[in-house]
Amino acid sequence: MLAARAGVAERAVYSRHLRRVWGVPGTLLGARVWPPLFRDKLHVRFNYWWQAHLLDCMIDGYLRSPSELRKAGIAKVVRGIRMRNVLGWTNSYYDDIAWLGLALQRAETVVGIAKPKALKAIAEQLRDGWTDHAGGGIWWKRNDDFKNVPANGPAAIFLARQNERTDLARARSTVDWIEDNLIDPGSGLAWDGLHVHPNGEIREHEKNIYTYCQGVLLGACVELAKHGQQDKWLDKAARTITAVHDDLATNGVIRGQGGGDGGLFAGILTRYLAQAALTIPELDPERAVTADLARELVIQSAESAWLNRAMAVSGPLFGPEWTVPADEREGRDLSVQLGGWMCLEAAALLERHGLANP
Repeated sequence: MLAARAGVAERAVYSRHLRRVWGVPGTLLGARVWPPLFRDKLHVRFNYWWQAHLLDCMIDGYLRSPSELRKAGIAKVVRGIRMRNVLGWTNSYYDDIAWLGLALQRAETVVGIAKPKALKAIAEQLRDGWTDHAGGGIWWKRNDDFKNVPANGPAAIFLARQNERTDLARARSTVDWIEDNLIDPGSGLAWDGLHVHPNGEIREHEKNIYTYCQGVLLGACVELAKHGQQDKWLDKAARTITAVHDDLATNGVIRGQGGGDGGLFAGILTRYLAQAALTIPELDPERAVTADLARELVIQSAESAWLNRAMAVSGPLFGPEWTVPADEREGRDLSVQLGGWMCLEAAALLERHGLANP
């Protein structure tokens, strides 16, 4: 049942949002909004990191039901990203390229579509983004004064999955830096980031709490737990899961954070909650309660997102807030639809492993 729902969400995004890049055969990207205006059909505005998550969702679909058609679509989006980015695979934003790096890693391991030059360029830029300002961490973007969890979290996951000694060490240092500088001592949730003086001292903290910050921190801790110091990383993962349940969910459903970029936040959290629910019991069966809490958050969020969907041309339309009925005006952004699709794929993943019971 959950797999079928994910498939319906997949078809809706394919139908409403996917367009060639400037009419070039063999390319696809997600149009920013639906219905798309002329400028959206031309991809005048390039939401680089949204396309990375589109690619990740398409890989989820392939994992759920492998087919040559899905594989071809993934290859077209990879080509579309490279073409629309014009000058190469990377840009000035370390969070953007970390997201694309994660999707391209999965494209290779899951689908067999390898882009070694892209992964090499992304890895090198992420390594170079680390400085000792504020005690460590990588920048949000080049030539800026801001270091944040949305850049450091996915970078840590990416580097850990490289599975090389120096990259694993940097991934550990990155999460340690987040823990030392950006965890709210009361709730245990991750703040957004911090600003740095030119001399390297911390100027101020941005204490906004975003759901995707918790997701990438959780994902990094679970990834690192596979490579040693298991108790240390799983303790942090358990704290994050509990804090999300207590402070960022309503009746077990993860709260939304609006349209635009915020439309992706809750979906990203469900992705890493699902991975935690699967991986934690394999690493430490005694932590089953923590894994089950992660599982419940995903299943309940997916159920609520589905029940509150609106019906539009070519399928369901999700809203940015899964606890209330979707409004077609709020669901125009590709990001919001990807967030819903991502959540349903996370639930379908758990279903495939026999973990979908409410």
